[in-house]
Amino acid sequence: MSTLTLMIVIVFCIGYLCIALESVTRVNKAAVALLMCVGCWTLLMLAPGAYYPEVADEGVLHHIAEVIEHHLGDAGGTLFFLMGAMTIVEIVDSNGGFNFVRDTIKTRSKRKLMWRVAFMTFFLSAILDNLTTSIVMIMVLRKLVQAREDRLIYAALVVISANSGGAFSPIGDVTTIMLWIKGVITTQGVLTEIFLPSLVSMIVPAAILSLSLKGKFDKEQNLPKADVSQFTKAQRDVIFWLGVGGLCFVPVFKTLTHLPPFMGILLVLGLLWTVTEIFHYNTAEDDTMAKRVSDLLSRIDLSTIMFFLGILMAVAVLQEVGVLTALGQGLNETFSGNYYVINGIIGVLSSIVDNVPLVAGCMGMYPVAAEGAMAVDGIFWQLLAYCAGVGGSMLIIGSAAGVVVMGLEKITFGWYMKKITWIAFVGYLAGILIYWVEKMVM
Repeated sequence: MSTLTLMIVIVFCIGYLCIALESVTRVNKAAVALLMCVGCWTLLMLAPGAYYPEVADEGVLHHIAEVIEHHLGDAGGTLFFLMGAMTIVEIVDSNGGFNFVRDTIKTRSKRKLMWRVAFMTFFLSAILDNLTTSIVMIMVLRKLVQAREDRLIYAALVVISANSGGAFSPIGDVTTIMLWIKGVITTQGVLTEIFLPSLVSMIVPAAILSLSLKGKFDKEQNLPKADVSQFTKAQRDVIFWLGVGGLCFVPVFKTLTHLPPFMGILLVLGLLWTVTEIFHYNTAEDDTMAKRVSDLLSRIDLSTIMFFLGILMAVAVLQEVGVLTALGQGLNETFSGNYYVINGIIGVLSSIVDNVPLVAGCMGMYPVAAEGAMAVDGIFWQLLAYCAGVGGSMLIIGSAAGVVVMGLEKITFGWYMKKITWIAFVGYLAGILIYWVEKMVM
């Protein structure tokens, strides 16, 4: 490894460490990711000819500009997909589309509520995303569970169920979105082969946690109906089904048109935006729906978008200088190509550090093959989708869902590690075992 390559790796590792220690440094991880990205690319520009010897000296700068535009295009597809999906969910939520969640899981039995929360979170996170689903479920739990000790257990289950549900859906988690957009997993493949392992990784922890909950709540909780807008119930239902149904339609749209997934998301967003404006004509509100949706767009967490941009572009540098390829070869040689062990380790690492750069790194480390474990929907890529998603449940800081629940319910790192980590790990291993059995039987 050359000195310059080593410097790039050091800058990346320092940035990565600062991102992992965000709660200690108090510096937003998006800022660190952007600095890391620019720092790595700047170092590469100090001696570009060393990395592109096949390009003439006078053309190397033009070549690097093309390389950056290529990687930026790949990252942009993921970012536009996320922004569109987040906006659609925000529109549905602001118009009371998720009120049915509260009415569906409402019960006095603590254990019944546990299972209803688990399954509702699991399937919602597959349709929406694990971050949004976690927020919705925590808000619902605050209405249903008054005792903080009990609510923490439910909140921990929300984290586990959201990550498990997101792992088997191409639109349920940022990492599966990345793999799906990259084309290494397909909608049919991940739904048919990862669903059962993901379900088991949720059921096992839910069964263990349910043992600590007995009896019933003191009284039935009456949920107030939120006055969310002047739209009628029928109009709110149309908005809900357009939004959620549209998200489910995106994979179909990609299959039919062969256009990038973000184009499908923009189609759904444009349709939903148009319909809400038409509905607004019959309301007494003074502002237009265009202004309302503009307000919703302003609520999108741009710091998260900037974080993903910085991470994906920084990982692209490691890919360009050959570090990821060398690392992938090292893992293969160390574990003799045992993809269950390799992905198992990646899953554990995803609970310590963010799974987005891990998956981005793996996509750069391992080339897509025509057949075998590295082929589209091969063992490696499907296991990566499962392990990177479900593995993040082992620590409260290991996933976006965990971080947001940690902030909403003030869960401490120590409480989660002591009470929940081993339970999530058991579920994680159980899911891998189920996947192995599937492959042995098929």
